[in-house]
Amino acid sequence: MEATALESLIEMGFPQNRAEKALALTGNQGIESAMDWLMEHENDPDLDEPYVPPQNHVQSTEETPEGRMPELVQSRSDPALKEMTEEDNRRPLSEEEKREQTKRMMELISQKQREREEREKRESIEREKQRRKQGQELSVIRQKLQEDEMKKLAEERRREKLEEKLAKQRVREKIERDKAERAKKFGSGSSQASIPLEPTAPTSVPSSPSQEPPVKREYDQCRIQVRLLDGTSLTQTFRAKEQLAAVRLYVELNRKDDAEEPFILLTGFPRRVFTEEDMEKPLQELGLVPSAVLIVARKGNS
Repeated sequence: MEATALESLIEMGFPQNRAEKALALTGNQGIESAMDWLMEHENDPDLDEPYVPPQNHVQSTEETPEGRMPELVQSRSDPALKEMTEEDNRRPLSEEEKREQTKRMMELISQKQREREEREKRESIEREKQRRKQGQELSVIRQKLQEDEMKKLAEERRREKLEEKLAKQRVREKIERDKAERAKKFGSGSSQASIPLEPTAPTSVPSSPSQEPPVKREYDQCRIQVRLLDGTSLTQTFRAKEQLAAVRLYVELNRKDDAEEPFILLTGFPRRVFTEEDMEKPLQELGLVPSAVLIVARKGNS
């Protein structure tokens, strides 16, 4: 009976609003159907609100004062069914029957809860598997991106080193060509390649009615000696019109002392420190022709 089912649900601890709503929405098909509905909708926010029948079915679905649907009331117009119903209503469940029914319902609730917990556990395990799988896929993607980036950086570094090596090689080849041209022009021997430190006397010119003063000799080469930080020295011949930057480049390529340390060039007497602006000037303009001694010093110690 519906009243008995409602009382049983209330005795099992379900609030009255929940019990009435479960029985109504399951068509009063019994306690088990109502309990299944309660287990499935236990998280509904409006579960504890009173059950309100649909407005468009008020006349056909409104319950009778006894808590039964109109269909059941109409069925009681049959004398036989009415007699059976009145007999059942006069015979309520005994305490033993109520305890037995409550026990069976509680076992059913426990079973439903275990099934739900097992289902939730399986779903949780499946979600964790999916999460780990996605994490592994993301890790593989990140690792591949890092490897690609490292390869790209390594390739750029190799290309920079190659370009730097080729640039130095071109400078060395230019220096060798210049040396070969000077050797060809002034002779291959060291005595022939060297230029006297003092200018020779100007050549005599034929006398003329108006005697002209002797012409100062112009030098087209310059012999430079560079003293390094470790006490050693480098000697090289340059063209008089070459810039001082060519001397600095020659020192950078041939020095053995602290090759990576930046340096400046200066003269001992008279003391003069050459600036970056001086590097663009020819040796002839800087007064380093026909020969000069330059000193290498660390930047900041000049």
